[in-house]
Amino acid sequence: MIPYGKHSIDQQDILAVVDVLENQFLTQGKQVPAFEEALCQYTGAQYALAVNSATSALHVACLALDVKAGDIVWTTPITFVATANCIRFCGADVDFVDINPRSRNFCPTALAQKLEIAQAEKRLPKAIIAVHFAGYSCEMQQIYTLCQQYGVKVIEDACHALGGDYQGEKIGNCRYSDFTVFSFHPVKSITTAEGGALLSNQQRLIERATLFAKHGVTREQAQMQDVVEGPWCYQQVELGFNYRMSDLQAALGITQLAKLDAFITRRRTLADNYFNHLENLPLQLPDKKQLAESAWHLYAVELKGQNRLQVYQLLQQAGVHANVHYSPVHLQPYYQKLGFNKGDFPAAEHYAAHTLTIPLFQSMTDEQQLHVVQALEQALEQALEQALEQALRDCTK
Repeated sequence: MIPYGKHSIDQQDILAVVDVLENQFLTQGKQVPAFEEALCQYTGAQYALAVNSATSALHVACLALDVKAGDIVWTTPITFVATANCIRFCGADVDFVDINPRSRNFCPTALAQKLEIAQAEKRLPKAIIAVHFAGYSCEMQQIYTLCQQYGVKVIEDACHALGGDYQGEKIGNCRYSDFTVFSFHPVKSITTAEGGALLSNQQRLIERATLFAKHGVTREQAQMQDVVEGPWCYQQVELGFNYRMSDLQAALGITQLAKLDAFITRRRTLADNYFNHLENLPLQLPDKKQLAESAWHLYAVELKGQNRLQVYQLLQQAGVHANVHYSPVHLQPYYQKLGFNKGDFPAAEHYAAHTLTIPLFQSMTDEQQLHVVQALEQALEQALEQALEQALRDCTK
């Protein structure tokens, strides 16, 4: 079975982890700071905090921005539920901004309209979380300029986008945001098995986030109260969490990061191949202008009236594991209980009802990709034939 996504691990990665196991501290050693520094060097951000998941990174980003009960934060319906859940972890309310149907990203036009209405209603969000869907950056300069006008903080959920580019620079430099979040889940650009990171150019914010990620405990005398007796002393100054990354994970992250550009180059080649092979099929492909900038975490096509379940099952039978990214967050049962309904965000709902993610990962061979293309062609053809047969049967009743 060809998976929709897959990690790439080589001997160098294995040896780096073994070295930590045999010779170094497993946690709170030298590898995590080294990985954080490597992330800064790669992206151009000034500060980085490595944590145990991107969900944790999103959570402490919201905490560092003082998101709390009574606040509201906006994000996109087309994302994994963790993006919205981190807002709820802080006790704040969630709302959504519809997507641009071509980019499938947070729509700046919809954002501008919603901000104007929210200002009139005195219900502006504390922050927005812009998700770089499938690895392609949102229009961050436009989004950031809008948010500055209204005093709204900006978090980039770049979990799909490590290695991607925006305006000639690496995604993650935080030029147009207060924070950027990355994921190192095994299907992402690089992996630390599980893990995430939070980047910022603001020292105060990263210090706040670090405090929340490490139990709310500090050994920094400037943050402590009263007289400090000795170097062993620490104080808990906030209610924090245990979100630390281990040195095993960080060692893997360092060696993976060194290969990131090669990974992204291969992903872009595979995406280009898909554009060339699929352009004449009855599908809505991603916007080809994304080709040279996206990290290509996903290659999602939209069906044009075909039965999606049928196409999915036919692909499965051919040894191709497709997926759906994503069911809209606002239509999840939990969020419907909060008052969201079908029809609230029509562009997101239309996309989600027709999308299918086909395999793309850096170790994918040309032969595997050709098999996916042929299987998809056959599945679409069979689905069309069966739809016509059903239509004929319905006509003769």
